[in-house]
Amino acid sequence: MIIFPNAKINLGLNIVERRSDGYHNLETVFYPIGLADVLEIVPARGNESTLTTYGNLVDCPVEKNLVMKAFRLMQKLYDVPEVDIYLYKHIPDGAGLGGGSSDAASTMLMLNDMFNLDVEEEELARHAATLGADCPFFIYNQPMMATGIGDILTPIDVNLKGLHLLLVKPDVSVPTKVGYSRVTPAPSTSSLENDVAAPVRQWSGVVKNDFEPSVFAAYPELAKIKSTLVNGGALYASMSGSGSSIFGIFDDVNMAEQLKGKFDNTTTYVIAL
Repeated sequence: MIIFPNAKINLGLNIVERRSDGYHNLETVFYPIGLADVLEIVPARGNESTLTTYGNLVDCPVEKNLVMKAFRLMQKLYDVPEVDIYLYKHIPDGAGLGGGSSDAASTMLMLNDMFNLDVEEEELARHAATLGADCPFFIYNQPMMATGIGDILTPIDVNLKGLHLLLVKPDVSVPTKVGYSRVTPAPSTSSLENDVAAPVRQWSGVVKNDFEPSVFAAYPELAKIKSTLVNGGALYASMSGSGSSIFGIFDDVNMAEQLKGKFDNTTTYVIAL
């Protein structure tokens, strides 16, 4: 069985409160995009499960990979038999795109289908939350308003079809701690749900990512990328998650393709939304 785990972007990200457990409560809209890895799972040829990775370098031990953690969780909960897993990594890591979380959620969904476990999405999402805050979103994989630490999800009617995304991933990885280190949590002054209901060209200065000030201060090249997108005609531009990818939303695919050429020695994608 083969599946294509897709990435996400954040439309707005408000850090509203520091929790007693050290995490932060936030508000954000997760939006799925068509940039994907490739995941294949087949019955094990040997007596033990394996994970083989291709594509972008995955710099962690096999048992610490979120895909293998997802498999071990499903094996523990539902007595899933041994499998061989093959993962082609295309979504950049350290980009705020949720690639690892998507791979983990897709692993759970595939095992559920392969072995006819008949586990409901809500139950899978609850278990996925133990792997990472972004993982439950990818169980549903539709636009979601996220609160709590990102694990309380509510479907939201945001439709960007017909628009195009220019996604820029520089050769920079931003540790999440860097983003949080200079953020002062504060309650939102407006409703993010209402803000994203407005036309995209009205989002600038309203739909914001609270990580940007601290991350841009540490990595000024990211601020320059955002400025290039805005000056190049993007209806809206933002960093996704805690970085380091920056995206611009365009109503003209040719404009996005032309601007792509300005980002030399940088990974870029033009994606239909």
